This record gives sequence, C-alpha cells and structure tokens, in this order.
Amino acid sequence: MSVTNALGCGQQKGYHASYRGVITEINLLKKVRIEIAVNEDFVEPTVNAIIKGARAGNIGDGKIFILDLPECIRIRTGETGSVAIG
Repeated sequence: MSVTNALGCGQQKGYHASYRGVITEINLLKKVRIEIAVNEDFVEPTVNAIIKGARAGNIGDGKIFILDLPECIRIRTGETGSVAIG
C-alpha cells in the first residue's frame, strides 16, 4: 500500500482566496491517492472497505480504479505472482 498527497481538480471547481488584497483562484485542491495491490480473492472486500470508510455522499468522495496486475516480483526474494503480493 502506498499513500501519496496530491493536488487535483474535479467537480469541486476550486475556490477563490484573497492574499494581501489580491484575489486568487485556487483550482488545484489537496487530495490523497492510495494505491493498494491485493490478490484476486481480496479485491471485493478491499473495495467494500474503502467505500465504507470514504463515502460521505458528497462531491469529492473519490473514485476507485481496479487494474489488472499482469506480474509482480518481490525483489528481495525473487518470488513472483500472488505470493509476491502477499
């Protein structure tokens, strides 16, 4: 799992702020990006847990993208496939 702070824009459209009398449009908002690699058996429970924890019913709740991992290799041990994912 990796968690990254990011900046982005979507339907929120940003906001206007005033700094020293100058009005500035802030259209890149603070976001959090989470990347998780799980074995196929854990995809649905992981997605359900994320939805349960993140859904507030507001714009900006986020999106989940599910991608296929064709291969995974643990560098330290040389393990491959689902064993390397954990």
